[in-house]
Amino acid sequence: MITSQPEKQMIPTPEDVLNECIEGLHIYAFDTVPHLEWVSDSFCRMVGYDRADLPEDEQDSYLTLVHPEDRDAYRMFLLSFCSGTASASLKYRLICRDGSVLHVCDTMHLRIMEDGSLAGFSVLSDISDIVAENTNLHYLNETIPCGFIQYTCGEQPEVTYINDRLLGMLHYSAEGDNDFFEQCRKNIFLMLPIEERTGFSRFLKRVDASDGPIAGELTVMRFDGTRARLYGWIGKTTVGDEDCYQCICTDITERYTRKKEQVEQRYIHALSQIYSEIFTFDFANRTLRCIHGQDGVFMIPEGIPMVLEEATEYWMDNMVAPEDREQVSGVLRQLYQRVQTDMDGKPLHIEFNTTASGGVSSRYQGIFLKLSAGIYLLCCRNISPQMEAEKLKHENSMLRDVNEHMQELVMRFTDGMLGFEVTGGMVRPLYISEDVCRFFGYTREEWLPMMQKKQSLGEFVSKSGIAYSDYVRLLENKEAEFDYTDSTGKKRRIKAICTTDEGAANAPAYIMLYDITTESAPVIPADSAVYIRTFGYFDVFVNGKPIAFRNEKSKELFALLVDRRGGFVSSGEAISYLWENEPANSVTLARYRKVALRLKNLLEEYGIADIVESVDGKRRIVTERVGCDLYEYLSGDPKYMQLYKGSYLLNYSWGEITAASLNNSEIEEQ
Repeated sequence: MITSQPEKQMIPTPEDVLNECIEGLHIYAFDTVPHLEWVSDSFCRMVGYDRADLPEDEQDSYLTLVHPEDRDAYRMFLLSFCSGTASASLKYRLICRDGSVLHVCDTMHLRIMEDGSLAGFSVLSDISDIVAENTNLHYLNETIPCGFIQYTCGEQPEVTYINDRLLGMLHYSAEGDNDFFEQCRKNIFLMLPIEERTGFSRFLKRVDASDGPIAGELTVMRFDGTRARLYGWIGKTTVGDEDCYQCICTDITERYTRKKEQVEQRYIHALSQIYSEIFTFDFANRTLRCIHGQDGVFMIPEGIPMVLEEATEYWMDNMVAPEDREQVSGVLRQLYQRVQTDMDGKPLHIEFNTTASGGVSSRYQGIFLKLSAGIYLLCCRNISPQMEAEKLKHENSMLRDVNEHMQELVMRFTDGMLGFEVTGGMVRPLYISEDVCRFFGYTREEWLPMMQKKQSLGEFVSKSGIAYSDYVRLLENKEAEFDYTDSTGKKRRIKAICTTDEGAANAPAYIMLYDITTESAPVIPADSAVYIRTFGYFDVFVNGKPIAFRNEKSKELFALLVDRRGGFVSSGEAISYLWENEPANSVTLARYRKVALRLKNLLEEYGIADIVESVDGKRRIVTERVGCDLYEYLSGDPKYMQLYKGSYLLNYSWGEITAASLNNSEIEEQ
């Protein structure tokens, strides 16, 4: 039972505390000549001497106990107190009475006594066992041709030993690196780049759960600010009563750098097939360099590194249109923030107008891709020709979609469209599209004047080669079929559907014409083999023969489904990829439905409609029913590891996100 007051005989006297409870306590007098003033019983037991053997006089008998090789260091230790130091520690050796060597850590505190003299109160700790362990490590230092480091377990592992060979790998210099080295000793994570620390923590947890050492690679910071790549084994062991980690490693920086450069070059070469301008933003060295230039939009010489801030400012002021500078500056600020916080995220995009030679304004699109820690690629391309092409497509689309209430009908019947007014047997064409002129036997030049005046239905259809009665029946029955020989001499079966507004007088009649000629579909076995190629340019093969996509957007939609590896893609997501600069609205949604329908029809034509699944407007590829080089490579099977050569879906810019992931994983595996 614990009592509130101890028994008298259990309370140690102050003398007992000084002699028995404080290990190796002794007092130094700092007079004209510093000398030993008083020693405790525990100190006498440590060195094997009696008090009588250690005279308390002006002779410094303590110094005679210090190992000859350590006496100069001990004298400097004492002099530091004469210079104003209040507390300090020193490790050195003492020679005991029996001739044995005792390794101690001496911690001394300086006090001013009542008479004004100075006295040092010193406590000794026996560290002989720790030194013996380190002696074994020194043996490893001399015998193994590798770096070796030992550090404690815990949230901030402390380095207890590091050999000379590893210090050499880290470019350590005793003259100027001691302060940082001491900081690293107290926390090994300071030796690692920020982006490596989380991964290193996870690796140590794997070591904790493992029965033996685990091998791996790691990037570390050298003392001169450069980086080294180390390969080695980390294991967990017990030294004395404490658990610790031990690591044996070798320097593979040169090989790693060479491999990394090869992969990066393949990656950049693939990007150069899509982008006309590629620049490296090296935030570590604060440089900007053009590594691929065709258009000269940045006005920066290729291959010459320039000061990052100056080059960026020059480009902003002289090449980016004023109305786009704020938007581009905002993206650059986001990029700087990512570098400073070492955060990853989706690639940043910019789009801007610039003035090229000759005063012609061009529209450029760019994307920032992370190449490695602190280094980003800015890839730009001129999208002005593409925008012009899209504009023409849009205009043609508007012509085809003349009436909003017939939009769904137009989507189904795309071969031709004719609108005309019928009044008392007189006809005036309103507009035409595609094959309609040829179907009625007119040239475009002949057709245009007819739109300005009315003529009889018989006169209007006289050149078509089709009976007048068939046209009358079309107007009455709203539907008819005709045989028609096209300009190539091929016979076709044409179906026409006529619509009018029954409630309005002299309402225009709209006729939709489309080809229903029956053609023999390709003979494809029920168990046809589908193989998809994504590395390089995108293509799809059925039984070894490529599918001829008649619509590029349908092909791009299928490529997007393949890139998602079996995941569902919603309409909104697909629109954001297929039409990057247009929002999801009724117009783009209708356009997307048309693209999806064309893809469905094409797959049905080849007998492989089951490879795409559609649920509630979302679509995905059924990966179990196709072969694909991407899926084979990601399976990890060694026989597929050579498939990827650094390029992926070169047809589509959005494929660069997956390409960057593939390149990074290849670097890590190497």
